[in-house]
Amino acid sequence: MKTESPQAIVAGMKPEQLPIPQHKLHGWTHFAGLYAGEHVAATEFVIGATFVALGATTTDILIGLLIGNILAVLSWTLITAPIAVQTRLSLYTYLEKIAGDSMTTLYNWANVLIFTVISAAMITVSCTAVRLLFNIPAQLEWYPTNSLFVAVVLAVGAIVVVVAMYGFDAVAEFSGLCGPWLVVMFISGALVLFPALADSVLGRTQLSSLSEFITIGDRSIWTGVNSQGKPGIGLWEVIGFAWAANTITHFGLIDMALLRYAKRSVYGLCTSAGMLFGHYIAWISAGIMGAGTAALLESTIVELDPGDVAFRALGYSGYVIVIVAGWTTANANLYRAGLAAQAIFHNHSRKKVTATVGVITVMVACFPFVFSQMLPLLTYAGLLVVPVGAIVFAEHFVFPRIGLTRYWVHYRKLTHSTPAVAAWAAGLFFAFGLQAMEVMSFFYLFLPTWIFTIVLYTLLARRFGAAETYPAEQEADQKINEVIKQMQDQQAIEDGKPLVDATVLSKTLGFIAWTSLVLTLLLALVVMFRSPDMVTYEKNVAIFYTWGFVFTIIYFTTSYWALRRSKCIGNDAITTSTTA
Repeated sequence: MKTESPQAIVAGMKPEQLPIPQHKLHGWTHFAGLYAGEHVAATEFVIGATFVALGATTTDILIGLLIGNILAVLSWTLITAPIAVQTRLSLYTYLEKIAGDSMTTLYNWANVLIFTVISAAMITVSCTAVRLLFNIPAQLEWYPTNSLFVAVVLAVGAIVVVVAMYGFDAVAEFSGLCGPWLVVMFISGALVLFPALADSVLGRTQLSSLSEFITIGDRSIWTGVNSQGKPGIGLWEVIGFAWAANTITHFGLIDMALLRYAKRSVYGLCTSAGMLFGHYIAWISAGIMGAGTAALLESTIVELDPGDVAFRALGYSGYVIVIVAGWTTANANLYRAGLAAQAIFHNHSRKKVTATVGVITVMVACFPFVFSQMLPLLTYAGLLVVPVGAIVFAEHFVFPRIGLTRYWVHYRKLTHSTPAVAAWAAGLFFAFGLQAMEVMSFFYLFLPTWIFTIVLYTLLARRFGAAETYPAEQEADQKINEVIKQMQDQQAIEDGKPLVDATVLSKTLGFIAWTSLVLTLLLALVVMFRSPDMVTYEKNVAIFYTWGFVFTIIYFTTSYWALRRSKCIGNDAITTSTTA
């Protein structure tokens, strides 16, 4: 049999199978912005309110969320980022090298399921804002109780599906602009509603000490009593969920796809922009907004949905925050679901597969339970993929340290890895077995599952071929890597350095955009600290509603205009480079 040359092998590889070249790596500011934008989303309304309904205390929230989110940042930094930076590969490509096609197919099915459900939840969240425009009652059951709500879901969902099919790049760029605005809006919403909460608890709108904040929190927000009137979750559960909420991306290694572009693995610390601003501040702010809305409407937080809360906190900007945050998050996850499905049904185009998955997603979105059960859904999703992350961790870090051969499945040219499939299945059985026996808190199940899968996979792989050496195959791989490096070095020369938009108009647009955010936050601070009574408070809130919406329009107009200008300059540079 004739052996292909390294050049021929590389020529036959798809772009996503190649490691990221050196000239396409990004600095830390790129990842700080990326994670800030991705982790300040519509789900924060749901999760922040859920902590209130679950009966956490104020101290548990302030301390538990801080510890849990720091643990999540460390998980990205110590587990995900090193593997991503050392291999420059996505999880899908790495998994195919160490586990074969059959394991990759199973994993793609899992991703289709996970991202379909998350996309459906985000569509439903967006519709909670749209329903207010048509006076549709809040959907508090697990099933839809209003036919017009279903019509709204179908309409909004159709837009999401079409954009995911045809215009994802534009939406991805637009989503990046939303990060700073979303952070400002979550903080502003909490500032605007807190005086109303203070008045309902203390009989006055202003605070005189931190202890009064704790008092308000304990009495009206995080009371320690759940929605059934029973003692709620404690500190360990709050820490566990904050850590486990993103296991799919750090312990589950999904974010290898993002962090493979990082210059250094320490850039994993940039996830703190998403965790500390997005999850810590946004979850606390969402709880305050939910409790404040409930106090003003003389209702309970479990009877409200994100649309109610956002509109009461932010006025017309509340419509925007729920629709935009839900829409952009749904598009990103539906796109991911379509990619995973297309990898399974590779004979069909991504557009057709995404359309099919999108129809199913919209049907699921008609049932409000998908967003009302976000905490367990996210944790289940993490449990589903954590064993896969454990297999990759074992192969990458454990094998070289105990004398086993990394990529042994690839060297043996196997399309099926019995150890990988068996370890994943056993890991799932182990995790849900622990849950059934109630051995420990549900939120911490990912830890013993991860360790169990690492040990089991290592033992099975040793028996099936990882203990052998493959010098000829390793040498062939080295030659292929050298050819790839030479090719990418040539590409770097041809591409040249990217042009930066430093025009006066673009700088002015950026200045206006950021100024509008600063002014929005200042208006919210006026509501919080310059409202000595409820009459003044109502006047300040009305001013915030009006001008906050005006500044929202200004921000998106100017920032998107600046983005389009920078894109045009980049495209001109590419055209010039191509024709030269």
